[in-house]
Amino acid sequence: MNLNAPPPDATRCPLCGGDNRCAMEIERATGLKQGPCWCVSQTFSAELLARLPADAQGKACICANCLSTFNTQDTP
Repeated sequence: MNLNAPPPDATRCPLCGGDNRCAMEIERATGLKQGPCWCVSQTFSAELLARLPADAQGKACICANCLSTFNTQDTP
């Protein structure tokens, strides 16, 4: 673990670096009340969550595109 590394950007997907559209982060950045985040109605498998870098676990959300891509690849 690199103690000098900056914390992960909570607005970016830790898997692809794209915008994760996290409602909590949008509200924090804009001060505008947001509805429930898109992710609360989704299921994230343990296998997908295990792909997160250790320093991003619990600190940055996976984006909808990465979730969809994973779920599509995982489907037989």
